[in-house]
Amino acid sequence: MTTRCAWPKSPLDIVYHDTEWGVPVHDDRKLFEFLILEGAQAGLSWSTILKKREHYRLVFDDFEPAVVAQYTDDKSQALLTDAGIVRNRLKIASTINNAQKFLQIQAEFGSFDAYLWRFLDGKPIQSHWQAHTQLPARTVISDQLSKDLLKRGFKFVGTTICYAFMQAVGMVNDHSVDCFRYKELMPI
Repeated sequence: MTTRCAWPKSPLDIVYHDTEWGVPVHDDRKLFEFLILEGAQAGLSWSTILKKREHYRLVFDDFEPAVVAQYTDDKSQALLTDAGIVRNRLKIASTINNAQKFLQIQAEFGSFDAYLWRFLDGKPIQSHWQAHTQLPARTVISDQLSKDLLKRGFKFVGTTICYAFMQAVGMVNDHSVDCFRYKELMPI
């Protein structure tokens, strides 16, 4: 029997845990996707967002920041009526805003990846948690990332959202030490 972290319960959660969560991401489009989905998740469960993820990809043009940054008021209004996503005016507006800010970071640093991973000198943090209940909701680094993103005009990037984002994109390996993915994601 495979031992994994305690949190994935549904088949969709298990696939996400086993194939994506905690795997270092360096592709800007995928980083943008996770940043937006983590913000959309605020106040909801990650399972809810995973169920809507494919539809998010469809209606948000596969999370291409340059396309999303150009969305009009008409597009925003259409998104507000789409039951396949979280229909929250502030979250939809923040997606468009964050796409614009994302492009500014790409222009300044060459890529969002280069900007993001400098917070860790390019290396993921290796946690050593015995149980999921030990996981923090935030860290000093998520505080720093959140503060910098907010200063640059991003929305829905509080420190808790930033820490969940860091976990999702593999900036931190928060698999429990008995989880089969923990050792798989350890650096060689």
